[in-house]
Amino acid sequence: MTEYLMYIDGEFCEASDGGRFESINPATGLVWATAPAATEEDVDRAVQAARRALHDGEWARMTATQRGKALFRLADLVEEHAEVLGSVETTDSGKLAVETRGQSAYVAEYYRYYGGLADKIQGATLPMDKPDMHVYTLREPIGVVAGVVPWNAEMLLTATKAAPALAAGNTVVIKSSEEAPAPVLEFARLVDEAGFPSGVFNLITGFGEPCGRALTSHPLVSRVSFTGGVEAARHVVANTANNFAHLSLELGGKSPILIFDDADFESAVNGAVAGNFGASGQSCVAGSRVFVQSGMHDDFIDEVVRRAEAVRIGDPLDVETQMGPLATEAQRDRCEAVVAESVAQGATLRTGGGRPEGFDVGWYFEPTLLACPDQSIRSTRVELFGPVMSVLEFETEEEGIAMANDTEFGLGSGVFTRDGARAHRVAKAIHSGIVWVNTYRAISPISPFGGFGQSGYGREAGLDVIQEFTRSKAVWVNTSQEPMANPFVMR
Repeated sequence: MTEYLMYIDGEFCEASDGGRFESINPATGLVWATAPAATEEDVDRAVQAARRALHDGEWARMTATQRGKALFRLADLVEEHAEVLGSVETTDSGKLAVETRGQSAYVAEYYRYYGGLADKIQGATLPMDKPDMHVYTLREPIGVVAGVVPWNAEMLLTATKAAPALAAGNTVVIKSSEEAPAPVLEFARLVDEAGFPSGVFNLITGFGEPCGRALTSHPLVSRVSFTGGVEAARHVVANTANNFAHLSLELGGKSPILIFDDADFESAVNGAVAGNFGASGQSCVAGSRVFVQSGMHDDFIDEVVRRAEAVRIGDPLDVETQMGPLATEAQRDRCEAVVAESVAQGATLRTGGGRPEGFDVGWYFEPTLLACPDQSIRSTRVELFGPVMSVLEFETEEEGIAMANDTEFGLGSGVFTRDGARAHRVAKAIHSGIVWVNTYRAISPISPFGGFGQSGYGREAGLDVIQEFTRSKAVWVNTSQEPMANPFVMR
């Protein structure tokens, strides 16, 4: 049993009342670790520490170049410990070790990218319409940043929040998921080793109530970056009405993949399989609504069924495993229920739909394909966070676009076609923050990430996002040698 501690003001600590909660290994269904359950007092202690570091400590006196070098040190440590970080994330969340280890190593690139940007944040000199006035702007840290991250990609999503925030000179309080908090708790050790001043990075663990509420509504928090579900986001939006914190929301979706008859067949199948069965479907950009043009529709379904039935399900720590368990028992049960409801509504279950044979322990669920007559089917409307692909047929480009846009979400989307002009037309017409053409689930710190509608607002990653972690200040300088004009003498 591993007993983790939170990280507040440069120290590893218990909750103020000694409370703890358990974390379950999804592959075994057994408790493997515990973490502190933060109280409102703990949240306040973390935010106060971040506030002190922002204004009074060593961090406040650092140059932007020095901040960048600190992020470079952290990046090197993350890369060095990627295998351990990945293994912990796999044990805690059930994601494949081959994916989590690789992703942990790639997370280092986020800290390097923003470390390089730290001393590139600039203001401007303004060409004024008033003589003898020299006016320029500064970009300053926005303040204490609260980051709330979910369990499904904690290392990556912590990086998309913490890296630009720290590069811009802010201080950070991260709340990890209560479902699988261990990866970020391990990461906190690397932050400590990298030598960040006390209070710059703080990590709390606990539940939405009271921990999440107290953090996102705290009067000293200036910016909230939240990744999670729509219902939880509604509470966060209400909470920020108390502190007027700037807010960005990344809420997942029900992403469409459009496959046209002229697409490369192998590429299209690989994209749909990656978008649905990769990470056991536990991805905010899962392409779980797959629209296939009629000429390719039947062959596509047959091939995906063949691939799905050949998937090697097993221990996520085994490098030969291709699909591990879902993260929670409730998640598995929900997938079963929605698949059953969808079949009752008229969908055809082509493969999967339940627990794989021989897996009596753990939260395993088969890769599943539902052939759906239309989008009244339940599986086409709700985000499942499981390996459930809903396939629908379309005839024309216009019909495919209309079907893809028939959703309240708008995070990711995919287009598979050999027609370059069509690719650009469809990419422009789809209502989503990200469009992948002839690929899927590619990410980079260089490219912005975020959605429309109930997929949230604001962006993470990319060059421009660092502006969201700063505020502008205008400085007016009177350069005249004459005294300032008497305000009561009108000229």
